[in-house]
Amino acid sequence: MDFTATLSGFGVGVIVGMTGVGGGSLMTPLLLTVFKLNPAVAIGTDLWFAAVTKSAGAASHHWSGHVDWRIAHLLLVGSVPAAVATLALMHFTGFSQAWASALTSSLGIALLLTAIVVANQKRWHALGLRIERRIAPSLKPVLTVLCGLVLGVLVSLSSIGAGAIGAALIMLLYPRLEPHRVVGTDIAHAVPLTLVAGVGHATLGHVDWALLLALLVGSIPGISLGAQLTRLIPEPVMRTLLAVSLATAGLKVIH
Repeated sequence: MDFTATLSGFGVGVIVGMTGVGGGSLMTPLLLTVFKLNPAVAIGTDLWFAAVTKSAGAASHHWSGHVDWRIAHLLLVGSVPAAVATLALMHFTGFSQAWASALTSSLGIALLLTAIVVANQKRWHALGLRIERRIAPSLKPVLTVLCGLVLGVLVSLSSIGAGAIGAALIMLLYPRLEPHRVVGTDIAHAVPLTLVAGVGHATLGHVDWALLLALLVGSIPGISLGAQLTRLIPEPVMRTLLAVSLATAGLKVIH
């Protein structure tokens, strides 16, 4: 088993355990730079990494009553068909150089968006309250499905978006939802979305299964340790470092 991959999975797991974000957005750049995977295989492998690592979290949040299944369902109504359509288009047209360029550009944009979301996380709630006063409650289901559609395309093209960006969109549309229910709902939505997108990429041959196994072996204890270390490093400091890292990776991918 690749010790470097296990160590990388452990490191990402620690950061996820400490901040609650950063899994996919950190893993894909690592797969590109450290393991020299091409963007398509990096994205496909990361989608499976996300689906597996978040499954336990989704189950835990469900049993704790932290999932608003109505919101999760509305997001999935938009995201799953969008993911299937995006991947079907890749199959139908053939995975050309144009698709490779689209995946790379989408990855860079998703990393930059995630950096912005992470750096400004506490502001989304206040912004959501202002938005709530301007939109009719009857529009929220439609807007939620549309947000899911955007996430479905973004996740299929970049493997990034179902975590931090998904949580930000939930907070904007449902600012009165308790923070733990935002997190639980976001994770519950992310698992089926990343699984569907992961299956699509697997059928295109875009998954390094041996590397995925080594990453998972490291990430599971890493997440547990990270959860225990949250008191050692102030969260604002950790989030600032994470945002800078994501922005740097995004700019590097785009250029």
